[in-house]
Amino acid sequence: MRACKRILLALSGLLGVVLLMGAALLVYLTIAEYRPEPRESVSVEQGTDKLFEGNRLTVLSWNVGYCGLGAESDFFMDGGSKVRPASQNVIETNLAGIAALLADANADFLLLQEVDTDSKRSYGVEEAAALREQLACPAAYALNYSCPYVPYPLPPLGRVHSGLLTLSRCAIREAERISLPCPFSWPSSVANLKRCLLVTRIPLAGTERELVLVNLHLEAYDDGSGRLAQSHQLREYLAQEYAAGNYVVAGGDWNQVFPDSEALWPNTHRSLWIPGGLDSSELASGWRYVWDSTVPTCRLLNQPYDPSDVENTQYYVIDGYLISPNLNVERVETLDEGFAFSDHNPVLLTLTMGE
Repeated sequence: MRACKRILLALSGLLGVVLLMGAALLVYLTIAEYRPEPRESVSVEQGTDKLFEGNRLTVLSWNVGYCGLGAESDFFMDGGSKVRPASQNVIETNLAGIAALLADANADFLLLQEVDTDSKRSYGVEEAAALREQLACPAAYALNYSCPYVPYPLPPLGRVHSGLLTLSRCAIREAERISLPCPFSWPSSVANLKRCLLVTRIPLAGTERELVLVNLHLEAYDDGSGRLAQSHQLREYLAQEYAAGNYVVAGGDWNQVFPDSEALWPNTHRSLWIPGGLDSSELASGWRYVWDSTVPTCRLLNQPYDPSDVENTQYYVIDGYLISPNLNVERVETLDEGFAFSDHNPVLLTLTMGE
């Protein structure tokens, strides 16, 4: 009997220690929580090349999956098992492949999502700095995920610092981080993303007008309300910029399927991740979603990529653009890279400016 009491006391003491440590961690994360302002100026690297209204523009959007979600990967949030890649070499190999592809694409503007800076999941590799250096053009960067320690799953994800990176061949006038609604409340908010828009302004030589590039990555794992609120704020902001006489391109990972794309890439695994849907009827007159459904832009990370296995995974078209009425689309193409370096394929858009 005494032995049983001692065991119970020991277990109670151990449980008390665990609960105390958990409470201390929650207090620390609450104090350290990333709380960006509604609008924040973002430092930019200046260039000298000018943009003229008659120029043809090429824009490439790509969620690079922190260089850790290539063909070799699965991910626990999508029904897989991995929390992070097996080694730093995986990160560096994917980073080199991504940089080479971006250089070959030779786009005027690059809108990149999930670019890490000092994250455990990417082994501390400074991806934003590496891409800036290798591509050698003006850039702006904004955090949308910053937490000193994400305590889930097991083993924990650990520290994460990640965000949006926009690179431009032309001179950037200014850049701004605009916070989007966060659907998560305390305590889950302390270790969750703080979504945002990264707005980059490119002056048009000889005019007062600007090309306004909006880099975005909308909510993925909420109940859908966050994506709707974020999309509503985005459309209102874009309308204001267009009313000011500017040309506007919003591009990135919408985490919502583009209109009619599910007909080509039906969701056959509804017990796993289900994105929302974009609706063109919600747009003001002249505004257009622009996408290419011939190639999926994203794959489900429930298993490593196997193009021969079409029954046990899922594909989506959730990456693309929303453009203002004064822009003309010449071409949009999803580049089929076989998900070699990321769980997303890049989407290349060619535009001209109208009236």
